[in-house]
Amino acid sequence: MFKGPDELELTSGDIGMPLFWLSLPIVITNLLQTAYNLVDTFWLGQYSTTALAAISFGFPLVFLFISLGLGLSVAGSVLVAQNTGAGDERQAEYAASQTVMFSFVLAAILGVIGYFIVEDLLRIFGAEPATVVAATAYMQVISLGLPLMFGFFVFISLMRGYGDTVTPMVVMFGSVVLNIALDPFLIFGWWVFPELGIEGAAYATVFSRGVAMVAGLAIMFAGHRGVQIRLSEMRPDLDYAKKILRIGVPASVEGTGRAISVNALLIVVGGFSTVVVAGFGIGIRIFSVIFLPAIAVSQGVETMVGQNVGAERVDRASIATQFAAKWMFILLGALGVLIFLVPRPIAAVFTNDPAVVDVAASFLRYVALTFGFIGVLRAYTGAFRGAGHTLMAAVVAVSFLGFIRLPVAAALAYGVGPATISLAGVTLEVPQLIGALGPPGIWWGFIVSNIAGAAIAYALFRQGRWKTGDVRGPAGQSPDNEADPTTEPSVDD
Repeated sequence: MFKGPDELELTSGDIGMPLFWLSLPIVITNLLQTAYNLVDTFWLGQYSTTALAAISFGFPLVFLFISLGLGLSVAGSVLVAQNTGAGDERQAEYAASQTVMFSFVLAAILGVIGYFIVEDLLRIFGAEPATVVAATAYMQVISLGLPLMFGFFVFISLMRGYGDTVTPMVVMFGSVVLNIALDPFLIFGWWVFPELGIEGAAYATVFSRGVAMVAGLAIMFAGHRGVQIRLSEMRPDLDYAKKILRIGVPASVEGTGRAISVNALLIVVGGFSTVVVAGFGIGIRIFSVIFLPAIAVSQGVETMVGQNVGAERVDRASIATQFAAKWMFILLGALGVLIFLVPRPIAAVFTNDPAVVDVAASFLRYVALTFGFIGVLRAYTGAFRGAGHTLMAAVVAVSFLGFIRLPVAAALAYGVGPATISLAGVTLEVPQLIGALGPPGIWWGFIVSNIAGAAIAYALFRQGRWKTGDVRGPAGQSPDNEADPTTEPSVDD
């Protein structure tokens, strides 16, 4: 049903079908990955409203911790893609090996830090006391399991850079089946298992992703499918680390900017009732599922642009990006119209509480008609990353989320003014500039930022600076290249 890297020609010939076959397994992989969250949301929604609210605070924190480190996997993916496009397989393998090693180290550090700070973060976000207790229990288990989760995400990124998106999909499928099987047993205490509530969902997620990580590492060490890694090439190479960080830090800024904006938005949402928080959490989960095609195409564009930049075919990279942006706008726009018409039945799948359903349906109805703009934004930022301009992608993410969505949502939800300001003995009366809209004000923040983000990404793409993003640098750095006289030099040698 799917096509592997040997059947896909990404640097010549047709664009549409290779991009489709590259992206389709990513759609399914991301859908399966989101199934972790959806299954947790479903079972915890049956368990209690407090658990559902706790998971609404917990998911953005998971996103934050993962985003802090996944920039390294993006760097590995870009380096693998560009070296693969240039025909330098050994450098692609060396990049993959170094990425795996540095990612594990960073994940362990973040996990320990996260274990001790999650409770304080949750209090800052304004969660109610009962929600703080439940969300802390969930997040502490997740924090200690970060190395296992990181390992699997790195596997997915490196294989994608090589052009193999099918193998990660298969491994993810097995992992999701395991998680689905474990969730109700650990949450409700079925059969011989203890009733762990929200902690049970965390244990199920960490265990199943750990199994997937072991499978992914075994596949890469074997090297029969996709990129190969070698234990001998995992010795820390500080010079190569600088290259990875140069690409990966902006990618982490992009992911972290997204995560921080989502978490900061929880402060805005947390000012309302637990029902609003729970409804918003369901809306965001549905929101994430709807954008799986956009995220998949963005990652497919990242790989295609990376390989074409490595092959010095920048014009083809540009055409592929424009093709993806156009079709994402059309397809997600049509999906948005459908969601706009029937939001309540979708929201009702996740909870029996009619008040929570009302909030989630309201959120979906407001934002649905801007889905097409997110598709455009994702296509262009995927091109920026693939070309090695990860800082450009970070600028787009931070701009539309941090400087547009968050302030607009806060201003419209709570209003601006009236207020009394005293400065240097002078008292100023500020009239009411914007009336408080309540939760719909938050929904309007999404509308404005989605449209603005697409406009910013398009402007940067048209500017053309992304075309100068070959990040491979000097080749021949791996031990095998130095030792093996039969290894052919790359054009950079």
